[in-house]
Amino acid sequence: MTDEPRHTTTPQSTPRSTPRTAAVIPAAGRGVRLGPGAPKALRALSGTPMLIHAVRAMANSRAVSLVVVVAPPDGAAEVKNLLAEHALPERTDFLVVPGGETRQESVRLGLDALPDDITAVLVHDAARPLVPVDTVDAVVEAVRDGAPAVVPAMPLTDTVKEVEPREKDEPEPVVATPERARLRAVQTPQGFDRATLVRAHETITAKGEGATDCAGMVERLGVQVVVVPGHEEAFKVTRPLDLVLAEAVLARRRANDGF
Repeated sequence: MTDEPRHTTTPQSTPRSTPRTAAVIPAAGRGVRLGPGAPKALRALSGTPMLIHAVRAMANSRAVSLVVVVAPPDGAAEVKNLLAEHALPERTDFLVVPGGETRQESVRLGLDALPDDITAVLVHDAARPLVPVDTVDAVVEAVRDGAPAVVPAMPLTDTVKEVEPREKDEPEPVVATPERARLRAVQTPQGFDRATLVRAHETITAKGEGATDCAGMVERLGVQVVVVPGHEEAFKVTRPLDLVLAEAVLARRRANDGF
């Protein structure tokens, strides 16, 4: 069962004349690497849950007219109340739907909840709460300019080695050193033509790394994915040290911009 978007009385209403973009935020995971406690998306940054920061990051883009939050299967009511408790942009509609057992299933459930007039979709990690609006806008613009799939990404600063995996703590033999200039660290939001992303979820079963990467699923359709510049503040909050860094970024924003 899903709620209707805020400000929208009929989700499957008559299509509008202009294309609309929605952001889907899968937030059903527990984030065990951050340690015991609340699910990762509900951990606080400067007193505000990470999920709220991520929702605001999407809604701050004037190109995004709907944000769909995919909540833990038994936590949709809690997430809905959380959104109601925090100030969010009035121009944006919000919708909460219960998620599935995997990220792929949760994204698909978010896609299923979209109104008919949504033509472009962003998929954003709740664990990337600080992505700047310029990055969001760049992804949307690339999709609207005709790219079926777009990812923001950063050049790597470290040399990368491909290894033959071994058991924990055992030395791992190096098998290759990829050319660093050809590698990128992918971030979110990833942007898609809606029909392309829906087709990927209908036909591709993702495993391994692909299970957390919608763009990888689209690649397996034979569709080209393009990269736009990412941002250093769009890092993923996964470990306790990342929380410290995120707090520092927020403190700097408050000092410099009154964020």
